[in-house]
Amino acid sequence: MLSLPKHEMDQASLTRDSSYDGIFYLGVKSTGIFCRPSCPARKPLPKNTEYYGSAREALFAGFRPCKRCRPMETNGKPPEWVQRLLTTIEKNPTGRYGDAYLRSIHIDPARARRYFMKTYGMTFQAYSRGRRLGTSLEQIRNGADLDDVVLGHGYNSHSGFRDAFSKTFGQPPGKSRSTDCIVVTWIESPIGPLLAAATNDGVCLLEFTDRRMLEAQFTTLRRRFQRAIVPGENAHLVALKKELVEYFEGSRKKFSVNLVFPGTPFQEGVWKELLKIPYGATVSYEDIARRVGSPKAVRAVGTANGMNRIAVVIPCHRVVNKSGELGGYGGGLWRKKLLLGLEQGKMIHEGHEVHEGKLMEKKKS
Repeated sequence: MLSLPKHEMDQASLTRDSSYDGIFYLGVKSTGIFCRPSCPARKPLPKNTEYYGSAREALFAGFRPCKRCRPMETNGKPPEWVQRLLTTIEKNPTGRYGDAYLRSIHIDPARARRYFMKTYGMTFQAYSRGRRLGTSLEQIRNGADLDDVVLGHGYNSHSGFRDAFSKTFGQPPGKSRSTDCIVVTWIESPIGPLLAAATNDGVCLLEFTDRRMLEAQFTTLRRRFQRAIVPGENAHLVALKKELVEYFEGSRKKFSVNLVFPGTPFQEGVWKELLKIPYGATVSYEDIARRVGSPKAVRAVGTANGMNRIAVVIPCHRVVNKSGELGGYGGGLWRKKLLLGLEQGKMIHEGHEVHEGKLMEKKKS
């Protein structure tokens, strides 16, 4: 769903503003293709342009991806202005970054709010506030004196800090020595950016940022874990990032990072069976239904497969139709093709191929 005014998208497209890449896509009715705003191709007449909030929406509207800007083959990197904000916050997570700060570095607060809401499921202000309070929770758990934490996070009083902390974590800071929260971070990948989340026990989310179910997944996490979700990182997320790099390089065929994935007994049974599917292999929905002891529950297996919150690591992409056709995939069939191609060493889509476990541009003959 788009919240940008048309004149803003027209201007971004006309100036090839790469900071809008991933925010919207433009479909060209005269050619039937869709592009990133930064596409170097000749710009169409406004009357021949339609705008979409995701590549998925553009595909469903009947447009095919542009071969010049390759909107389906994102490198997973946020726009430069977003990266600047993320870097600033990580260097000083206890700082305060209001609208005045954004304007001082020539970033429109409304644009930051839209981007962070779309990508992280929270506004920029909520993100920076969550990062600040998440850091305070980590310090409290490590035994820091409460006075030092309050002063170090820019609060003028204990009451102000306590109110903000309690609202985020559900209990006052003095009772939070053993409090756990869900920390969430951005991970770049060859098939687009992912959001990863983890508790102290393990990874609980790995999802593509452009997936429509992302907001629902966060809602499920809050309900299942009864914990606050804040930006940050822990040892499980560090391990996950390393293992994902190795996986996409073709050197890792099995993940070892700790996982936590509470669900209904049936869902958990399906997800555990997914973890047993070998690298490079595929099974059918019928196979999974038999393995969980419910051979007639094929449709329910498909639903549980689609509700998997830990993409790639819990390999729901290895489940296909009985006929061998790919079936569905929440992250998009193009990603499913890529992942299976990566694991099987086959060409995955036009213009690219997997060579020695790596995604490479196909050489022209």
